[in-house]
Amino acid sequence: MFDLTTFIQAAGYIGIFAIIFAETGLLVGFFLPGDTLLFTAGLLASKGYFNVVILLSLATVASIVGDSVGYYIGRRFGPKVFNREESFFFKREYVTKAEIFFANHGKKTIVLARYLPVVRTFVPVIAGVGRMHYRTFIIYNIAGGILWCFSLGLAGYFLGTSVPHIDKYVIPIVIGIFVISFAPVAFQLIRSWLASRRKDI
Repeated sequence: MFDLTTFIQAAGYIGIFAIIFAETGLLVGFFLPGDTLLFTAGLLASKGYFNVVILLSLATVASIVGDSVGYYIGRRFGPKVFNREESFFFKREYVTKAEIFFANHGKKTIVLARYLPVVRTFVPVIAGVGRMHYRTFIIYNIAGGILWCFSLGLAGYFLGTSVPHIDKYVIPIVIGIFVISFAPVAFQLIRSWLASRRKDI
């Protein structure tokens, strides 16, 4: 069975930086566990495995740089960046969900999408494709990166310092975070599937 805590300890600061960057900056990063990684790393920091200031600072930089790379990809290559064959790493429906979310929430999407797996990977690219002014993008990007990394990381850190023997409950807590973070995406997928079913009837 995959042990996330052991993996994070082995990955260290560099590994955590790379994972956060890949999830937010590369189109193949959507399957990486950003939310659960940040929370668990924060919890491990409370046990002395990491320095929480260094950990969250590096994670924040990785998330901001990652989103900026995604923005550049979208701005540089335009809509054709999405004209690729579907695979395990890329599905058109992921892009569609991000586009709908962006249309509904506007500039705030750059911040809100941080908490939505899959969506957060494609939103910066869509912002670049849509030629959002970079000054506007970077302001929301920085705010979102700080809020996302520190809220989840500190949640794990303070839970680890306040709850005795929290180590025993890491797995159910991580599963809970995973389920909660994917719930909005799953809801949108189910709603789209039901809508398509109604059209076919």
